[in-house]
Amino acid sequence: MCQLLGMNANAPKDVMFSFAGLAARADEHKDGFGIAFFEGRGLRLFVDPASARDSLLAEAIQRYPIHSEVVIAHIRKATQGVVALANTHPFARELWGRYWVAAHNGNLLDFQPRLHAAFRPVGDTDSERAFCWLMQELAKAHCTVPSVAELTLTLRELLPYVHRHGSFNLLLSNGEALWAHASTKLHLLERRHPFTATRLVDADLSLDFSRNAADTDRVALVATEPLTADEAWQALAAGELAVLQHGSRVA
Repeated sequence: MCQLLGMNANAPKDVMFSFAGLAARADEHKDGFGIAFFEGRGLRLFVDPASARDSLLAEAIQRYPIHSEVVIAHIRKATQGVVALANTHPFARELWGRYWVAAHNGNLLDFQPRLHAAFRPVGDTDSERAFCWLMQELAKAHCTVPSVAELTLTLRELLPYVHRHGSFNLLLSNGEALWAHASTKLHLLERRHPFTATRLVDADLSLDFSRNAADTDRVALVATEPLTADEAWQALAAGELAVLQHGSRVA
């Protein structure tokens, strides 16, 4: 299956240290990679059907760190859909005048919801199909732009419908918050003062966050498997929905 990485911070941050750890797992997950950076209402989205190990685009991104408050990244091990640009996560759509981005790890069986013209998949993955259905149902549920709390309540109703079709680890964001839904494997880390040095599990790379971080900085990370060896990652339970805003998990 695929590997996910999400970041939510209270100020624009560079996610390249964590992305380097994710990219190191591309030997097994070699069917494409993508990363999305929110910048206010804008979005930078980079996808490539090549492995993050071999992609010139992945190399360029790591050499040009982009600072963002919300990031979603994905490296793909294909289960449904051919290896192609159209099937490469994250996927993006517009709703209520904001970009929405989603990436999925899992495998959904017999999930063929009826979709209307506003939200239709371009590729042929179960992941993009589920994302389009969620966007469609959110649009149907709210006639005006909802708050993060209202969106969370609606997502808590919608996500179990998809989850019953198989494994459904999902990262979803509109730039205001990051929603992380766990099915099989998803881990959460909240990084804040006092900051310390840490090292990656999958690469010979370490970083001392105390050198550059302010006392008020807060960063929350979500990953399929813990990316660092010496920090307190917490496994999310099956069916759990974590909502991250301003670098912290919110109730």
